[in-house]
Amino acid sequence: MNRVTPSAIRVLVVEDDPVAADAHALYVSRVPGFTVSGTVHSGTDARRHLETHAVDLLLLDLYLPDGHGLQLVRTLRAAGHTADIIAVTSARDLAMVREGVSLGVVQYVLKPFTFSTLRDRLTRYAEFRAATGEASGQDEVDRAIAALRAPRPAALPKGLTAATLQAVTDVLRAAGSGLTATEAAADVGISRITARRYLEHLVESGRAARAPQYGQVGRPELRYRWSGH
Repeated sequence: MNRVTPSAIRVLVVEDDPVAADAHALYVSRVPGFTVSGTVHSGTDARRHLETHAVDLLLLDLYLPDGHGLQLVRTLRAAGHTADIIAVTSARDLAMVREGVSLGVVQYVLKPFTFSTLRDRLTRYAEFRAATGEASGQDEVDRAIAALRAPRPAALPKGLTAATLQAVTDVLRAAGSGLTATEAAADVGISRITARRYLEHLVESGRAARAPQYGQVGRPELRYRWSGH
């Protein structure tokens, strides 16, 4: 875990999956200026933790075993807790996003995500939090809000596009037993070489794993499987 300093932003990880919770806590601990206050697996445990620990930010899974994450936020606000919320969820319901914003959710991170994605969100949150004093004008207010609301997209390697990456990601996630580059190419409608470039990018970013597929004549072909984080 990273060293605690007086100015460190204290984060409570609220995630029902213990493996994911440990991964998220590790990610947080690797970002300078942040420290993990604790890791809990339910809304009840989150409330108990907040009774005895000072927390600045909750990294909150929205699907908890004892209730929805947004209901937990309502309960915390009613009890006077003012910690900011970064919601972590696989849900893409924009109505839920709007409701979260009204409750003070400052960022949404869609699962699965990589360390670089969370690091970007936390860094921007720290920039937003560091803005103090009186703004000199509208431009300064806009810059403070933009630090939080306009995350920079991760740069793709030269020659790769976001649309094709999303298409390859979708077919890979849907393939429970994984895909070869040839199969991915056929599904997406691109060449095998192009498909392999995208699949290798997913491996390098930690979102896919690869292994040789044996049992055929000639060199074994690589099979790619979605691995989430």
